[in-house]
Formats: sequence, structure tokens, C-alpha cells
Amino acid sequence: MEREGRHRYYRLAGPQVAAALEGLALLAVTPQRARARSPAAEALRRARTCYDHLAGHLGVALAKALEDHGLVMAGEGKRLEVTTAGRSWFLQVLEIETARLVAGQHGIARRCLDWTERRHHIAGPLGAALLHRFCELGWVIKEEGTRAVKLSRQGSAALDRALKISL
Repeated sequence: MEREGRHRYYRLAGPQVAAALEGLALLAVTPQRARARSPAAEALRRARTCYDHLAGHLGVALAKALEDHGLVMAGEGKRLEVTTAGRSWFLQVLEIETARLVAGQHGIARRCLDWTERRHHIAGPLGAALLHRFCELGWVIKEEGTRAVKLSRQGSAALDRALKISL
């Protein structure tokens, strides 16, 4: 079980349990047409802020790419540690000096479970610094009156170049 605010998320013990539950669900649930999502809901699902950091599909893809490239790695609990390569990369590519970030309760970065993707994005001082820097660079643009953000063409190209993220 993983706590995220007032929510509790449970993991299944293994693929056999998942298969059993899926089989039971087929017996119990009658198929219904999927509801079309509104454009506003789709925008939030694509990219949004979660407090002071990026979330949604964009935030999850960014977190995965940073881990896959060895720039951050899992620490204790939900903590993420910035690697030596990561410190250099954040400074050279984004001009974020990770040594100057003030660590919170969970260090300078932690996993935050995304409610639309059911996977983690990056929170904490590093997550806030990433959102701030992406806004400064014009890579993401905040939508007025909502938590949705839009990835600019420039941002899309830069993330593809730097981390092989194509959205």
C-alpha cells in the first residue's frame, strides 16, 4: 500500500492475482461505452501542475526519462537522489544548480504518485525547479485559470533532444 495524501493505492501481489481479478471483473461488469473526456480534462491529463511541480503524462514521462538516463535514482522510501551525472546534466542543460536546492523532508526530490497516470512524477525542490525553469525557457506555458500547462513546440523539441521524450 502506498499513501498519497488522503488516498491509498494498493499493489497486487503478482501477475496471477491480476489475472484472477481481471477474470472476475469480466463476469461482474457489463461493458459500457467509454465516456468522452472534455477538452479541459484531456488537457489536465496531458500536462498540469501538481502544487509546484509538473504532473500528468508530461510529468511522468519526464520522471521516467530522468531515471532511465541515470540522472536521478531511487533512494530510501519515496526519495530520489540526483546522481553525479545528474548534477552535471542539470547544470549544463538546464542551469539548475542542484547543490543549491534546499532539501525538504524527503531530500531535494521525491516521487509523487500521479492520479491520472498511476505512475510517479517528481516533486520536491527539484520538481519545483524543473517547472520554474521550463516556464522560464518557454518550454511549458501555464493555462490561465487552470492547473493545465501546455508543452510548446520548442519545449517538445528540447525534451526530445535532451532526454528522448517525444509526446
